[in-house]
Amino acid sequence: MLDVTKLLPEDPAELRAFTALLLAEVKAQAVLIEKLQHQLAGQRAHRFGASSETSEQLQLALETTEIAIAAMTAKLCQPEDAPADKPKRKPIPDHIPRVEVELTPGSAECAQCGGKLRRLAEDVTEELEYVPGRFIVNRIVRPRFACSCCERFSQAPLPSRPIERGRPGPGLLAHVLVNKYADHLPLYRQSQIFDREGVGLDRSTLADWVGKSTALLEPLADAIGRHVLAGQAIFADDTPVAMLAPGTGKTQTARLWAYGRDERPWGSAIPPASWYQFSSDRKGQHPKDHLSKYTGWMHADGYAGFEELYLSGEIGEVACLAHVRRKFVDVHKAQGSAIADEAIRRIATLYAVEKAARGSPPDKRVEIRQAEAKPAFDGLEAWLNSQLHDISGKSPLAAAIRYALTRMARLRPYLDHGILEIDNNTAERAMRSVALGRKNYLFVGSQTGGKSAAIAYTLIETAKLNGVDPQAWLTETLARIPDHKINRIDDLLPWNAR
Repeated sequence: MLDVTKLLPEDPAELRAFTALLLAEVKAQAVLIEKLQHQLAGQRAHRFGASSETSEQLQLALETTEIAIAAMTAKLCQPEDAPADKPKRKPIPDHIPRVEVELTPGSAECAQCGGKLRRLAEDVTEELEYVPGRFIVNRIVRPRFACSCCERFSQAPLPSRPIERGRPGPGLLAHVLVNKYADHLPLYRQSQIFDREGVGLDRSTLADWVGKSTALLEPLADAIGRHVLAGQAIFADDTPVAMLAPGTGKTQTARLWAYGRDERPWGSAIPPASWYQFSSDRKGQHPKDHLSKYTGWMHADGYAGFEELYLSGEIGEVACLAHVRRKFVDVHKAQGSAIADEAIRRIATLYAVEKAARGSPPDKRVEIRQAEAKPAFDGLEAWLNSQLHDISGKSPLAAAIRYALTRMARLRPYLDHGILEIDNNTAERAMRSVALGRKNYLFVGSQTGGKSAAIAYTLIETAKLNGVDPQAWLTETLARIPDHKINRIDDLLPWNAR
């Protein structure tokens, strides 16, 4: 800090030196003020939710742990050990409408001797189901018959169900999954809603259903993953998710990764899809494992963990112009910079070209880009380089320009390949549901719970991308998948839905 009590020197040389020192100090303070203004604007942009009550946090912690336990039990095909405090199954209330379905052997004659069958008794199984807007009970009646000649017994088998020895129908399971992962409604709140409708379903029961349902649907999520990685170009992004750290009672930062395939912008009829994966940290080994069999282009941000993927040459990098634009928007909001405003305007020109090219085949897109986008792209790059000479190298604006120049060098492939996009917004859109859900469920209970969430997001978000109602599709899929052949799993994909 300058000593303000110091008298100005009388010697011209000393005065010039003092003036230079004063200018340097003013410049340093100006840069500091600019940085602080930028940081303050960023902080104001964030919205913090209200603190959750301790009881709600406990409910969420129990919920995520119980989902993980159920998923693991189903995966290992182990019998369940019912805990002492597990709520006993309550009878289905009488006020819920019953829909009776009678299953018979299909013939009135004995399959062994041809004698006439006589009805002895019946077995009744009640299945709690949900159809849009209301609960019903499917009352499955299976009469027992005996042959009047040889006394041989006959009875229709009970159809396969998504959860063995469970009472939820596929529609109810789909309703719970969509409520939690598409509508971001934690299970304890769903339990409260169901209770108001006169249906007592404990949170732990719902968690058990979610874990077992996602384990049953895992082959379908894997099939979607294979479909995504069969694309010539994919989109990748990740987002933090809190995970309970074992034995500590605290949380650690885990990760949900999204890989997308969407070829609609260049006129392809291939169905779009989003594939999610979960990891306990953000190490670069995770995307390396996820993409070990992939060859093609990948749109992504500048995450350093992706660098090793590009070294082999099997995966080509395509940077994201939306990330570049966002840097300038932040600077403009904080400082009202004319340079940032001009950068935003020039970027808008590139997006206007993309809008005109959208839906055209790849060769036509390349033709449009070479004629209209390339001159604007080159001009933006040269203009940004020239601006660096006129501003402080330590300012947020300079940092935004340097970031832009680095990323634009890696964005150039889009100008020469019509199957590539100008940004990574496909992957970022895939993360919106995760970001919304994160505000409601706060954390996942374990790696198994995180994997269950990744499976559910894969199925629901892919259905939405294809214009398929996720609840209707999951209802049908959960009804069919118990008896479906694993080598024909692709028949159940959303775009193949009946």
